[in-house]
Amino acid sequence: MAGKPDKLALAGGRPVITAWPKRRLFGQAEKKAVMRLFDRAIASGEAFGYNGPEEEAYCREFAESLGGGFADAVNSGTSAIYVALRALEIPAFSEVVCPPITDPGGAMPVPLCNCIPVPADAAPGSFNAGPDQIEARVTSRTRGIIVAHIAGIPVEMGPVMEIARARGIPVIEDCAQAHAARYRGRCVGTFGTIGAFSTMSGKHHATGAQGGVVFTKDQDLYWRIRRHSDRGKPFGLAGASRKGDPKRERSRLGTHVECGLNFNLNDLSACIGRVQLKRLPKIVAARQRTADMLAGACRRELKAVRIVQGPPRSEPSCWFLFGQLDLDRLGVDKAGFVKALAAEGVPAWPSYLHIFSEHEWYRNRAVFPGTTYPWGCPLYKGDGDRDYPLPNIRQTDRYTFPIAWHERVSAGDVRKVLAALKKVEKAYLK
Repeated sequence: MAGKPDKLALAGGRPVITAWPKRRLFGQAEKKAVMRLFDRAIASGEAFGYNGPEEEAYCREFAESLGGGFADAVNSGTSAIYVALRALEIPAFSEVVCPPITDPGGAMPVPLCNCIPVPADAAPGSFNAGPDQIEARVTSRTRGIIVAHIAGIPVEMGPVMEIARARGIPVIEDCAQAHAARYRGRCVGTFGTIGAFSTMSGKHHATGAQGGVVFTKDQDLYWRIRRHSDRGKPFGLAGASRKGDPKRERSRLGTHVECGLNFNLNDLSACIGRVQLKRLPKIVAARQRTADMLAGACRRELKAVRIVQGPPRSEPSCWFLFGQLDLDRLGVDKAGFVKALAAEGVPAWPSYLHIFSEHEWYRNRAVFPGTTYPWGCPLYKGDGDRDYPLPNIRQTDRYTFPIAWHERVSAGDVRKVLAALKKVEKAYLK
C-alpha cells in the first residue's frame, strides 16, 4: 500500500518526483556535423587535424558571441587557465588571488606557473569571491586575480575591475560554469583581461568530452595566448603567418619562441562546438526561465527556502541552482533537510564547499616533488606557511545547497520541485 501523500519519502511515503528529465545535450545536428567532417576527410584522403577550418570558424564564432574579440580553443578549462597565466607573463614567485570555491583545475595552474595561489573569501551569502574580500588579499606581491562565476552566477565585476585597474593587476575570469551569463548587460568573460571557459560535456555548450576556450579583446595578448597554447610557435610575430599556419610559421622563423606545451583543441571537437554554440542562447534562456519560475514560487509560497538569483543587474546562466534555508525557522539542519528533499526525487546534494586550499596538495605544498616550491623558494618574499581563513564561505555553506538544473527542465518539473520543497518544509517548519 502506498504511503500518504504528505508523509516524507524518507519515512516511507511516496516521493514527489519519480523521474528527472535527461539533458540530452548531443543530438542529430552534432552527429551530422561530425559525419560531414569524416566524409570530407574520406573523400580527400587527408586526415582532419587542428588549427583547421572548423577550429578557426569555431573560435571566430565564439568571439563574436561575446561581442567581438579573439578566441583560441584549447583542450580543457584547466588548460585555458594555465594558458591565460602564461600569456599574461606573471612573474614567478608572485601571488595570484584566487576564488575560494573552484574546480581544482581553476587553481592548480597557479603553482604550476611557480606562483602562489592566495584564496580570497566569498562575499557574504555567496559562493563567489567578493570585491572587499579580494582587496583584503592584495599585497605588493600580487600580480594576478582570478575570479570564478560559480553556478553561472556573475561575480560583482564592476568593483572587482576598479580594484584591479587601480593597481594595474590583470584579471582572469573563470567562466567554466557561466557561459552567456551577463552582468550589467555584458557577458561575463568580457570584463577581465582574459576570459577562460571550459567546454566539457557537462557545461552549457560543449566541444565533446573535453575542451576549453581562452578569450581576450587584446590582439597582442591573443597572439601570446596562441603561442603558449601551441608549444611556443611564433604566432603573430613579424615574418610569421597572421593566419597562424604552423607549417608557414616554421618555414619563416624556423624556431619556437616560447617554452610551452601542446594544449590544442582539434577540428573534430570544434565542429561539435559550432553546432552547440548556435544552441547556446536557447539553452541558457530555457534554464533562466524555469529557474525564475522556481525562485518566484519560493518567494510567494515558502517560508524557509529561497533560490539565489545573483547580484543586481545580473542574469545568471544557471549551471545549477543554489537553494538557501532559513534555519531559524526549521527544526532540522541543512543536511537533514537536503536528505529529505533528495528522497523526494529532487536532484539536490548537501554542499558545494570545494575549497582548493583544503586539498592535500595545497596543505602539504606538494606541487614539485622534493621541494615545497613555489611557497618555499627563497625568491618568494611572502609567508609560505600562512593560512587564509574563509569565514564567509563556511558560514554561507551552513544554509546553502545545490540543485541540479538544465534546459530540459519543464514547467511541470518546476511544479514538482516546488511541491517537494513544500512537503519537506511543512514537515520541519517550527
